[in-house]
Amino acid sequence: MALRFIAKLEVASYINRMDPAQLWRQFGEWLAEVPQSGLLLAALAAMVLGVLGSMIVRHVPVLGRLMRSGSTIALMVILGLVVIQLGRIDPRFDMAVPKLGLPEQIVEGGETRVPLANDGHYWVRAQVNGAPASFLVDTGATITAVSPQTAERAGLQPRSGGIPVRMQTANGSVAAELTSIDELRFGNVAARGLDAVIAPNIGPTNVLGMNLLSRLASWRVENGELVLVPHHPQPAVEARER
Repeated sequence: MALRFIAKLEVASYINRMDPAQLWRQFGEWLAEVPQSGLLLAALAAMVLGVLGSMIVRHVPVLGRLMRSGSTIALMVILGLVVIQLGRIDPRFDMAVPKLGLPEQIVEGGETRVPLANDGHYWVRAQVNGAPASFLVDTGATITAVSPQTAERAGLQPRSGGIPVRMQTANGSVAAELTSIDELRFGNVAARGLDAVIAPNIGPTNVLGMNLLSRLASWRVENGELVLVPHHPQPAVEARER
């Protein structure tokens, strides 16, 4: 099973190729998510402020221009926060993000080898904040995902103020909420401050995505085994197989 992100916005040149019913459905999904996100609510309020400023600028020029300027500044700040949220997936942004109050994402440990399971996938037996959980290693998943059951056992809470992430699962498109894992351990690997999504409708499956793998020193497949090579040795934890 693999998880894939789906874009909320389509390039303009492709809009005429989309089914109008699909566009309307995506717009409805976006509207449904607005009350769940502080950033989306703030963006909507800023746009309304800008429209009102444009409407009154002829009658009250100073106030109208002030409202429009405030709307522009607010939207720029919101855009910056969105870029930071998305940038957490890319290790190149790690130096800047912790300064803004979000935990630094660190992956440490010694070499860990994961054998190929009978189902043709690589599975690891991990601990999420001390709670045991099995993870499918998925190089096609942008970000690590946990089931609601695992999130509950590990005490994971949705991150307030973030934008819900839309994901494509075997059961269709779902809105997943961002969270932070204090510590995820398997084999000789220890990941701290790792971003993840709490993904509904994926059953008991958890997924290790590229936001963890890209922070390793290296990873490769060798003689049928997945070889994970992190930074800085860490004590081994329980068996790596499911």
